[in-house]
Amino acid sequence: MSKIRVLVTDDSAFMRKVISDILSGDPEIEVIDRAKNGLECIEKCKQLSPDVLTLDIEMPIMNGLEALEKLMADCPVPVVMLSSLTREGAEATIQALELGAFDFITKPSGPISLDIHKVADRLIERVKAAAVAKGHMRRTLRPSRPAAPEPMRPSPASATAPVRTAQPSVLNALPRLQSSGKARLVVLGTSTGGPKALQNVLTAIPAGFPAPIAIVQHMPAGFTKSLAQRLDSLCHIRVTEVTDGEWLEPGTAYIAPGGYHFEVHQANGKLQAHLHQQEPRGGHRPSVDVLFESASRLTNVDKWAIIMTGMGNDGTKGLKQMKELGPVTSIIEDESSCVVFGMPRAAIQAGLADHVAPLEKIPELLCKLLH
Repeated sequence: MSKIRVLVTDDSAFMRKVISDILSGDPEIEVIDRAKNGLECIEKCKQLSPDVLTLDIEMPIMNGLEALEKLMADCPVPVVMLSSLTREGAEATIQALELGAFDFITKPSGPISLDIHKVADRLIERVKAAAVAKGHMRRTLRPSRPAAPEPMRPSPASATAPVRTAQPSVLNALPRLQSSGKARLVVLGTSTGGPKALQNVLTAIPAGFPAPIAIVQHMPAGFTKSLAQRLDSLCHIRVTEVTDGEWLEPGTAYIAPGGYHFEVHQANGKLQAHLHQQEPRGGHRPSVDVLFESASRLTNVDKWAIIMTGMGNDGTKGLKQMKELGPVTSIIEDESSCVVFGMPRAAIQAGLADHVAPLEKIPELLCKLLH
């Protein structure tokens, strides 16, 4: 079996060496070269055709975002970003995921992290998963990549954030959405590839959508707020990082904050968010299973559950419990559009899928099901 060929890119010689040593320590990975900035990275990618690329965001000459945009346009390759845990780093990371980065790892203590070994296992895991997804990346990114997104925080000269137009077929479905007299709730879980998938789905949901959407996206603390702000600037519905005790209203998507489990409870006939920091479930906090299990206990509520791209099987146990305790309609993302067909595959193999649909069909299908 051939090794996974990796190109490491970082402006720090120390970080290049440490990251290379971590990856080379795994018998399935070979570091074929190193680059010290985005321009050098692009040149070496064209020469060497690596299977996976690790890419720092903050670099001289050409930064990681600029390099990523050019790579996705000219020679798509699975990219694992290395990000600083700062507000600016979080915003740049969300942009990187929109541009097509496979996933990201946070440096524990800034641009030069002497303790980078703390995330060694996660880095190796992400690189291996990215290599598996290489074929998908080439299929989906090469044809017609969308224009680069606007900056996270527009300058005063362009203070109005862009709003993406929803699909006409989805908008036309809105007048047919009639009330059943019950509360309604959509629960959604996703992981690797999720930020871009969420953008595709949520920007196509029409204003006036008649249910709250509770979302678990696997992400560390500090990144989900930037994700919610970015999506809110693009969507017809409101998107927010949920807070403990917040009442869930129709026409709003609520994203679980990194580091907290998100449950939905009932109080006085209304739906309310409950956040807690109990032990991670399957290594995840927030966990899709925790969200779905809380939804299973709700009574007199019409429910829809969505599982999209991601590694592992988070969400399958929770969806099983939802189906055991009451009616729920499930939508599972089809393999053809998944960055990683892990979580959807687990749900499908467990016989829990009522509908299997590619990403671009999910918004319209959801609106029709809520009719």
